Amino acid sequence: MVVRSKTHYSFLLLALAVTAGCGYNQPTRFQMSFLPPAPKNAPQVELPEPPPIEPNLFLKAEIPAVLVPKLPLPTRRTQGDNLMQRAERRFQAGKRAYQNKDLPTARREFDAAIDMMLEASDQDPGDRLEFERKLDEMADAIHRYDLADLGAAASLDQSKFEKAPLEDILQLTFPVDPKLKDRVREQVAATTSQLPLSVNDAVLGYINYFSNRGRRTLLNGLQRSGRYRPMIQRVLDEEGVPQELIHLAQAESGFFARAVSRKAAGGMWQFVRFRGNEYGLKQGFYTDDRMDPEMATRAAARHLRDLYHEFGDWYLAIAAYNCGPGVVEKAVERTGYADFWELRSRAVLPAETTNYVPIILAMTIMEKNAAEYGIEGFQLDSPLEYDTVQTGGTTSLTLIADVLDIPVPELSDLNPASLRGRLPENYPLHVPKGSGNQLMAALQLIPANRLDAWRMHRVAPGDTLAMIGKRYGVTPAAIVAANHLEGTQATEGDRLWIPTAARADAPVRKPVTTAAHRRTGTPAHKTTTASVRKPAPKAGPAVARATTN
Repeated sequence: MVVRSKTHYSFLLLALAVTAGCGYNQPTRFQMSFLPPAPKNAPQVELPEPPPIEPNLFLKAEIPAVLVPKLPLPTRRTQGDNLMQRAERRFQAGKRAYQNKDLPTARREFDAAIDMMLEASDQDPGDRLEFERKLDEMADAIHRYDLADLGAAASLDQSKFEKAPLEDILQLTFPVDPKLKDRVREQVAATTSQLPLSVNDAVLGYINYFSNRGRRTLLNGLQRSGRYRPMIQRVLDEEGVPQELIHLAQAESGFFARAVSRKAAGGMWQFVRFRGNEYGLKQGFYTDDRMDPEMATRAAARHLRDLYHEFGDWYLAIAAYNCGPGVVEKAVERTGYADFWELRSRAVLPAETTNYVPIILAMTIMEKNAAEYGIEGFQLDSPLEYDTVQTGGTTSLTLIADVLDIPVPELSDLNPASLRGRLPENYPLHVPKGSGNQLMAALQLIPANRLDAWRMHRVAPGDTLAMIGKRYGVTPAAIVAANHLEGTQATEGDRLWIPTAARADAPVRKPVTTAAHRRTGTPAHKTTTASVRKPAPKAGPAVARATTN
């Protein structure tokens, strides 16, 4: 190994620099030695002038090259950016449809635009701040169209959608009552919870809010929870997630089964369309599974379980439920912290999400210490109990209400997923507990392809077939034929099938009576008893004057 001193190298470098800069041009015997010798007496050939060298526009003689600023490299487009661009096109298409008074198309395009924006959130758009600004602007614009005359349920018959009660406070923070700190810490220390509980100023601020100005909001949600609490507790237990996650439904919707947010999330658990589809919640012409409390609860529990397996932390799982797992993943990657409170303090999560977790913790702490907050023994709504049946064709809720002799709103409450007062073939139909067998006995007397149109009428004193026919828009002869009547007189107390025409908005349906059914006489109707807790009473005759021939 040869070792030379630093001084020796410095001297050599200095000598080379001086030599290179002094204009030394003495001929050398090696000059041009690589060219062949020119032949003697060779003719002189004039070579053409070389093409001029284009000046480098980015360099100037007086500026050293090392000082010339580099041109910015083009920004790499992400999948999230592409989704944002597609969402903007769908949004503009929705605006054009709205201007042309094509409200169903406008609704469909607006929903698709919001779905794409929320999906883009998971795909890490290049500029997170620009994405959030664009999403808020788009959601606000669509919300204004809704308030004008589009309406979340403008094209629906018997539908009423609710606004999520806590949507307006997710962007807000509230002052902390100093007297609460020590008391809440003592409560949490003595509380048993499957979900870890934390106490800090964010949680205390919401406890203060729900104890005062927001008390009515808390109590209203708590009261409505009684309708679904046994079902939710059962599903959460079956899916192996903490029981305290029931409070996500309160934070998301206040336990309104048909809650709709300004960002097009729907149902008790506020699924957007694409996320709901991932967990089996489908949307069709007649139904939206996100509005079915039991279906949506099952999907939410599984989604939360998957998020916990991904992040290994319930707070991060809850945050990801609110803003999307992609957002939380990128926040963890950027900061190196897989801790919700650290991410919150660094403001790398959406403002709504930073308050979402504290709200759920506040409600959990208050309910587990109900006596301390004056909500112990608060009267809850009675649990909904129902039988579940499946019919062999698209079925009108009005017909079911006629057969069971109950108000249509009562039946709609049991079937909030129904968008147009109808349920498609083989869709789970919820009916009052104990009435499933009675219903199926009656529906076997009507053609399966008429379940979406026919009605049932109880003959009142003074009714005639002519009067009944005029009321429903059918002829007395049609009523006689549908019920196999021997005469033309209506008998008080009879319940008659009314063969009204099918609705114009119904899509073309496939026949539900197969060749096998025709050969064997097997009815096309099916029933399930998964939700029946005890045997239903034996049904009596459903239709007084009907026969089965």
